[in-house]
Amino acid sequence: MPVIESKDRRIEVNEEGFMARPEEWSKDAAEALARAEEGIEDLTADHWVVVEFIRSHYLDKGVAPMVRKMCQATGFPLRRIYELFPSGPAKGACKVAGLPKPDGCV
Repeated sequence: MPVIESKDRRIEVNEEGFMARPEEWSKDAAEALARAEEGIEDLTADHWVVVEFIRSHYLDKGVAPMVRKMCQATGFPLRRIYELFPSGPAKGACKVAGLPKPDGCV
């Protein structure tokens, strides 16, 4: 299984770059995943708004939020979310947020 190095540990990811053990997510892990998997060098305040909403929704409901809900909750139009996470809200943002690959994500 591929491994990504964060500041404090090694993060195992599957062949698509999603964490093998999502329960081990941390902010350091998010930063390492953003760099290695999404090419994002620095997570901005806007990135964190999206990541924290996704994590909160997932921990509360057990599933990734629908894109429309993500836009409503963050106040960002879909275009902005794609600017922040070029591979998309389901693939890129969920990956950085430490979620498993969402159902229906190709």
